[in-house]
Amino acid sequence: QVQLVESGGGLVQPGGSLRLSCAASGFTFGLYAMSWYRQAPGKERELVGHITSTGYMTDYADSVKGRFSISKDNAKNTVYLQMNSLKPEDTAVYYCSAVRNWANRNRPTYWGQGTQVTVSS
Repeated sequence: QVQLVESGGGLVQPGGSLRLSCAASGFTFGLYAMSWYRQAPGKERELVGHITSTGYMTDYADSVKGRFSISKDNAKNTVYLQMNSLKPEDTAVYYCSAVRNWANRNRPTYWGQGTQVTVSS
């Protein structure tokens, strides 16, 4: 049974930092590219970024480039999203996802349930 479980969300002030985690099980994590997406109230889900199965390469949306970073620990079956210099417009539910082939990274196979991030003073 495939599971992706996000954690680490919460309330943070503008300019602050958070690190989200996504623990995976039920599939061969080291063979899968991972992604983070987010969805703000009343908006469509949007990509945050991708990381290759090995963790050696990443790709980010322009809106988070230079502020967010994704890392992958294949020994722990976990992918992370480090978020710095947070802005109120980063407020959203954050989801991790998985796909076997990097070429299909925009069409994930598996999804987590999401974790809420709220940036507010």
